[in-house]
Amino acid sequence: MAGVIVIFDFDKTIIDCDSDNWVVDGLGATALFEELLPTMPWNSLMDRMMSELHSQGKTIEDIVDCLRTAPLHPQVISAIKTAHALGCELRIVSDANYFFIETILKHHGLFDYFSEINTNPGFVDEEGKLRIQPYHDLFNSASHGCTNPCPPNMCKGLIIKRIQDAMLSEGKKRIIYLGDGKGDYCPSLKLGEGDFMMPRKNYPVWELITSNPLLLKAEIHGWSNAEELEKVLLKLINILLSADKKTPELLSMDWKFQPVSRLPHEAFPQVLRVPN
Repeated sequence: MAGVIVIFDFDKTIIDCDSDNWVVDGLGATALFEELLPTMPWNSLMDRMMSELHSQGKTIEDIVDCLRTAPLHPQVISAIKTAHALGCELRIVSDANYFFIETILKHHGLFDYFSEINTNPGFVDEEGKLRIQPYHDLFNSASHGCTNPCPPNMCKGLIIKRIQDAMLSEGKKRIIYLGDGKGDYCPSLKLGEGDFMMPRKNYPVWELITSNPLLLKAEIHGWSNAEELEKVLLKLINILLSADKKTPELLSMDWKFQPVSRLPHEAFPQVLRVPN
C-alpha cells in the first residue's frame, strides 16, 4: 500500500448533487422539507422526512431507485479506480448518511474501493423505514465543541485528527483531501505540510480557504468539475508517489496547478469500515 490516503467528501464531490435534496425532491417531498427546515437541525429533519415518506407509502426500493439516478461523472469514477490501482487508500468523510452512500457506490461498482466510510448512520428499521441518525450526539456538547463552521452533528476535523493519530503507528503517510462545503473547512486546517487540500472552486470551502489561505499548512489545489478533479488528483498522487522514491513517474499529463458501526456511541462513534 502506497503512503497516500485520499479522503473524499461525498455530496457535490463524488456525486454532483446533494444526496439528501436529491431524494427529497425526487420523491416529491420538497414542500414539506422546506416547511420544516427552519424548525430542526438538518440531520434530524432528514430522519423526519424518511418517516414522512414511509407514512406516504414510499418504500426502501423507491429510495434506492431514486439514489441510483444521482449524477456521478464517469471521470470521477475513473479517478477513484485509478487512485486505488496506484495503491492509494481511499476513504470517505461525509455529512450524508451510510445508506445513501452505500447505495450509490454499489450501483456504480465503487463500494469496495473504499476502506472506510465516516458518515451519519443510516439503516432500515424493523418497520422497513429508513432511519438517519447523527454522527455526533446532538444533545451532548462534549461530543463536538468545535468553533469552526461545522454542522452540530459532525465535525470532520475530529475525524481527520483520529485518522492522523492512527497514521503515526503506520509510518509516514500523506493525505489528499477533496471537499466542497463549509464542513470541509475544519479538516483542511488539520492537514499538515506535505498534505494537499483540493477544495471545489467557488463553493463554500473554497471561499473560506481563499479568504485566508495562510491558515492552511497543506498545499491548496482547486478544481471546478469532474475533468479537473481527475487531472489534479492524479497529478498530486504522482507527486507523492515519486517523492517516496519507491515509484517512478507513473503518469504524464500537462496540468498547470492553481495552488491557492451503524449507530453512534459515546462521544466519538465507531468508524463504519467497508468489508473487502
